[in-house]
Amino acid sequence: MARRRMVLQIGMGTDIRGGDPTKAAVRALRDALWHNALTVAPAFDLPNDAMEVAVRIGVPHPERVDRAAVLAVLPHGSGTLEVVAGGLEIAHAYATTLVAQAAATVWLDLPEEDAQ
Repeated sequence: MARRRMVLQIGMGTDIRGGDPTKAAVRALRDALWHNALTVAPAFDLPNDAMEVAVRIGVPHPERVDRAAVLAVLPHGSGTLEVVAGGLEIAHAYATTLVAQAAATVWLDLPEEDAQ
């Protein structure tokens, strides 16, 4: 079997008034995933749950992100999450806006003959 990168999806999410990095991260991952209908696993006669999704989120205050809440967004497969300092924080007199970016890389473990 050979692990192969099949898809890279990019998204952006915000928390306009609450300054919640988890909310921004969840919205960024949803943005990356919800614009697609991936049929790559079935194209190789694999179930959708065969997908391995590596998620990387850039957001202010990465230590405050609820990692389980972000990974719960994945509709299929198994996921790993890396949260790094990034994104954008915009302070206002009345609120804080956070912007997060997400990259979701979909991997499949393919038989050698399909991986070439």
